[in-house]
Amino acid sequence: MTVLTLVANIKANPGYADLVKAELLKLIDSTRAEEGCINYDLHVNNENPNHFVFHETWQTRELWQSHMSAPHMIAYGDAVAGAVESWTLDELTLIA
Repeated sequence: MTVLTLVANIKANPGYADLVKAELLKLIDSTRAEEGCINYDLHVNNENPNHFVFHETWQTRELWQSHMSAPHMIAYGDAVAGAVESWTLDELTLIA
C-alpha cells in the first residue's frame, strides 16, 4: 500500500501567530481520529514563530481529501480568515 505524506506550510500574518496556533491545535484530536489518518503532527519553525508546519500521513489520497472537507477543517478556515498570510501543501510519496 502506498501511503500519502503531506507537508503543509501555514504562515500567519504578523500579530496573528497565537490565534493561528490555537486554531491549528484544535484540529489535532479530531483529525487523528479520522479514518485513514496515520499521523498528524504540528510543528513551528524555530526561526519564525509565524510559520507552522503539519507533517501528515494518510492511508489514501481519497481519505485525506475527505479530511479536507470535514466540519472541523471548515471551522478552522472560518476562524483564521484574514489571519493567514499563505498556505502551501506538498504531496509526497515515501521511496525509502
